[in-house]
Amino acid sequence: MERDSFLALLRQHQAIAVIRADDINSGLHQAQAAAAGGIRLIEITWNSAQPEQLINTLRQQLTHCTVGIGTALSIADLKYAAAAGAQFCFCPHTDVRLIETAHALQVPIVPGALTPNEILAAWQAGASAVKVFPVNAVGGASYIRSLQGPLGHIPLVPTGGVTVKNVVDMVRAGAIAVGLSTSLFPKALVADRNWAAIEALATGLVEQLPTTDQAIALKAIAVPS
Repeated sequence: MERDSFLALLRQHQAIAVIRADDINSGLHQAQAAAAGGIRLIEITWNSAQPEQLINTLRQQLTHCTVGIGTALSIADLKYAAAAGAQFCFCPHTDVRLIETAHALQVPIVPGALTPNEILAAWQAGASAVKVFPVNAVGGASYIRSLQGPLGHIPLVPTGGVTVKNVVDMVRAGAIAVGLSTSLFPKALVADRNWAAIEALATGLVEQLPTTDQAIALKAIAVPS
């Protein structure tokens, strides 16, 4: 998938369901519940149980969704994930070798960064977008908004502290998309296998999101004068 096509998906859908599953059945049910609620971007962290099988199965079952890998730490992780059918890759860090490998595999890659210097370095190294992680540690939406002046040309995907309640604030601040994990998949609901409740959370999240045109307009407003 080319960068422009991937960015178009991020702009259109805006919310990424980040799944870290202790067993494959739980991972499948979490993804199915998120998709049933209207989420179309599914990220399976590489430290989930049987991530390759999980990705491969979801690619077959959720053909209307785009399924990728998260928490990729090495070139081996990325290669195995690509072979399993991962359609994008998120990392908690920036590694130029990983970015180069992703380009060779034609897998969009979103490396993690936090400071303006790190964000710019990741973008200049060839990132498809940049994951701002952990965003809650540096001010949340207000931090994303403050980056828009000098770095507004870089598509930012905040994670780490993004919740169902503050997702709209993140988009209003200029994020192209956001990643949600524990807020969308509360541990108690996952432990109880209450997939209907998780589907309801996903539905409520999707209903809050602005349209693509509204999100673009909000980003323009977010740029500091």
